[in-house]
Amino acid sequence: MHPMNFRTGIGHDTHRFVAGRPLILGGEHLDYPLGLLGHSDADVLTHAICDALLGAAGLGDIGELFPDSDPAYENVCSMELLEQTGNLLFRKKFRIINIDAILFAQEPKISPHKIKMKRNLAKALGLHPDRINIKATTTEGLDAIGRKEGMAATAMVLLWREVERMVCKAD
Repeated sequence: MHPMNFRTGIGHDTHRFVAGRPLILGGEHLDYPLGLLGHSDADVLTHAICDALLGAAGLGDIGELFPDSDPAYENVCSMELLEQTGNLLFRKKFRIINIDAILFAQEPKISPHKIKMKRNLAKALGLHPDRINIKATTTEGLDAIGRKEGMAATAMVLLWREVERMVCKAD
């Protein structure tokens, strides 16, 4: 029997609201007059999850893997970045146990979209949606998020990887 190697990771992302861009969260287009500013589609939820996955696997962060200095990632769909992140982890023999994420937004209301977001994220990672949890909260009018200047997301993940048993030979 091989021992299990459990790893946790935390990711966080913040983007400011701007006019003229769609609002995309968890791969879902929300009907809202403002979108989030970023090099890609600025999906804070998906970016936080990517960072949590990469961190748990010890593979750096989203900015290293998909740099904003690379024109290939300009306006890219963050679900593509998540799928690539999931494929990288799979090749490195990591398996996702669960993802728990929280969106910080004064508005719009997130609850009506959570099921679709979970399905989108699960599909990109090849998971069952019950392995993903999404929560949302306001900041009760405090700080930049409370003033409706932007949104943020934080995610925590648990991964495991089967590792070979270390064998020490006697001298």
